[in-house]
Amino acid sequence: MDQIAPAVVVRDLHVRFGDVEAVSGVDLAAGNGRATALLGRNGAGKSTTMKVLAGVVPPTSGQVTVAGHDAETDAIGVKRVVGYCPDVGGLVPRATPWEHLQLSARLRRMDTWEDRGRDLLERFELGDVAHRVVGGFSHGMSRRLSVVLAALHEPAVLLLDEPFDGVDPIGVDATLEVVADARARGACVLLSTHLRDLALEACGTAIVLRGGNRVAEMQAAELTGEAYRALLD
Repeated sequence: MDQIAPAVVVRDLHVRFGDVEAVSGVDLAAGNGRATALLGRNGAGKSTTMKVLAGVVPPTSGQVTVAGHDAETDAIGVKRVVGYCPDVGGLVPRATPWEHLQLSARLRRMDTWEDRGRDLLERFELGDVAHRVVGGFSHGMSRRLSVVLAALHEPAVLLLDEPFDGVDPIGVDATLEVVADARARGACVLLSTHLRDLALEACGTAIVLRGGNRVAEMQAAELTGEAYRALLD
C-alpha cells in the first residue's frame, strides 16, 4: 500500500444499466508511479469500471475518486486528468490520426504537442499514415492510435482498456513502453485486458474481476496460469 493517498480509489462501486448490474461492489486502489492490471473474462465488469474511472459512465452507487476528483460530481475534472483508451470506438472515421491529435490538443489547450505527437505516431508505426483517414484502418491500427491519443498529454492517470487486442508485436512493445514512461514520470496506470501474460509484463499488481465483483488482488508475479484459471471459475 502506498504511503500517500492513492491516485485512484474505488469503494463499493455498483453500475446498473436498467435491470442489468454490470458492476456489483468493486473495491480497488491504485497508486502513483504504478501500473495495475484489471483482469477477467469478457463480461467481468472491467470495461464498465474503466468507463466510470474515465468519467464516461456515472456510478450508480459507491465512491470513485480519480486524482482527487469525484467521478459522480466532477466528471469534467476526471476527464481533465485522465488519458483514456476505450475498449472500442472513440475515433472519427473520416478524420486522420493527425487531425485526432490536433483536436485532442485543442480540447486540452496544449500549446506544444506536435513533437510529442510525431514521436508517438512513429513509435506505433503510424507516421506513414498520419494523414490518412482512419476509416480504412485495421482494428490493430485503430487500437494503436487510441493508445497514442490517451498518452499524448501525459495524463496523471492513464487508463488503457484492451490496448493489446488485435495489435501486432510492434504495437505491443510500443504500448509497454508508454506504460513504462507513464510510471517513470509518476503517473497511475490501469490496464484492463483478458491477456494475462501481457498484463503481467506491464503491471506490478493484478486485480481479478468476476461477475462484476473483485475476487482477488495480488502481486502480478504470483498470478500463475493455474491460480488465474481457478479465480475465473
